Amino acid sequence: MAPEPPAFVRLAAHPLRWALLTALAGGDLRVRELVALVGEPQNLVSYHLRLLREGGLVTTARSTFDGRDSYYHLDLGRCASALAAAGAALHPGLRPGTPVPGGSAVLFVCTGNSARSPIAEALLRRRSAGKVTAASAGSHPKAALHPGAVRVLSEEFGIDVARQRPRHLDTVAGHRFDHVITVCDKVREVCPEFPHHPRRRHWSIPDPAADPGSFARIAAELDTRVRHLLPELGQEARP
Repeated sequence: MAPEPPAFVRLAAHPLRWALLTALAGGDLRVRELVALVGEPQNLVSYHLRLLREGGLVTTARSTFDGRDSYYHLDLGRCASALAAAGAALHPGLRPGTPVPGGSAVLFVCTGNSARSPIAEALLRRRSAGKVTAASAGSHPKAALHPGAVRVLSEEFGIDVARQRPRHLDTVAGHRFDHVITVCDKVREVCPEFPHHPRRRHWSIPDPAADPGSFARIAAELDTRVRHLLPELGQEARP
C-alpha cells in the first residue's frame, strides 16, 4: 500500500483551502472578507476554515474592537514546520540543515567518461568537502576529458580537472562503492554489476558534447542533483 501524503499536503492541496491560505498569508481576515476574496459561499468557506484550524495551520481570535467578529490568522511557523516535514517525507535532500556526510563511496558512470560523469565526480567531491569518495568511469572512455567539461568546472565552480584522464569501468571493477549512478541512458543498459551490492540509480542527463553550448546548463543540473544526493548519504551514515 502506498504511503499517505503528509497532513500538510492533504490539507493544502485542495484548491479552496490553498486559496484561503494564500489570502491569509497577506494578513488576518474576517470570514466575510475571505468569502469575498475566494468567491465561494460562506458555509463552504467556514467548513474549509474549520479543517485548516483542526490541522493547526490557521487560528482564530475575537476582534478586540467588535467581539462579534473573529479574525483568522495563518500560523506561519506551523506552516514552515509542516512544509519542511512534507519535503523530508518526499526526499531527505529537502530536509533543511542536514549535515554533510562522510564515509560513502559513489561511482558515476557514462559512456565516454569525458563530460557528465567527471563533472558529477568533481562536484560531489567539492560539495562534500572531500568527505565522500567520488569516482567516475566509462564503458568506452575517450582519450581525454571534453574541453567543455574542463572549462565549465573551472569557470563556474573553480575546480581544476585539466590533468584528469577518462578511465574504463574495468579499472574500478573490484572497488567497493555504496552507490553507482549512471548518468547517460546508453551506459545504463550495459553497466555491469558490482560487488558488495551498491545502490544503483540512474540520472538521465543529455550529452553536452552533442551541444557544446549546453555545458553550463548540464553542470548546473548535475550540481542540483549532487546537492540533493548529499542528505541521503548523510542519512545513511548515521549510526
